[in-house]
Amino acid sequence: MTAFLAAAVIAGTPLLFATLGELITEKAGNLNLGVEGMMLMGAVMGFAVGLWTGNPFLALLGAIGAGALGAAVYAVLTVTLRANQVVTGLTLTIFGSGYASFVGKSFMGVPAPASVKAIFATMEIPLLSSIPVIGPTFFKQDIFIYFGYLITICASLYLWKTRKGLNLKAVGENAAAADASGINVNLYKYVHIILGGALCGLGGAYMSLVTIPVWQENVVAGRGWIAVALVIFASWKPSKALDLSVPYFREDR
Repeated sequence: MTAFLAAAVIAGTPLLFATLGELITEKAGNLNLGVEGMMLMGAVMGFAVGLWTGNPFLALLGAIGAGALGAAVYAVLTVTLRANQVVTGLTLTIFGSGYASFVGKSFMGVPAPASVKAIFATMEIPLLSSIPVIGPTFFKQDIFIYFGYLITICASLYLWKTRKGLNLKAVGENAAAADASGINVNLYKYVHIILGGALCGLGGAYMSLVTIPVWQENVVAGRGWIAVALVIFASWKPSKALDLSVPYFREDR
């Protein structure tokens, strides 16, 4: 049972990053349905950079850059050019899928380098990992999962305990009122949409480098769409996103 729960945490981690990314984007007042595409872009770019360099940190930076770039294009179209958000997001998903298939064609069946996978080795947190059931499930994991915990805590504190976080919620809820109060609405939108895309790219990279450390077609397998739904179930709260990401995959598996 403990091994099963630990595997569920690993399976739910990319979903957590994607959900947090979409949550931050929606807090800025934009619905980005391109989560699947950004995850695929991050997955293929993270895998490709890892394969070419053998450096796990460059692989993650490549994934972050790919996801952020996709989100930046979305931001230009929807924030500056006022394009339809739904159509733009769907287009981003289609583009990301095609991009991943094109770039990843030569990697089909190739495993991630051992030097990259080594950074994701299991790390035990002293004392906490010895707690029955809970310890091996949550505190005997790789560093990326712990980073997910940290990002969730930071996102919660940022949204609810900082002035910029409160400004962000004001932008998302009433952009005109926020603009009247002196908040740079477009800047807040750009920064947080791109940040959301970067998190989606990280989620995709975890899929291709850890969860399924062999490149295969459509490695994300619809998790981007699940993340969009989980934002709603999480009531746009990062802490609930963490709660929901693992139970979903416990049932799915």
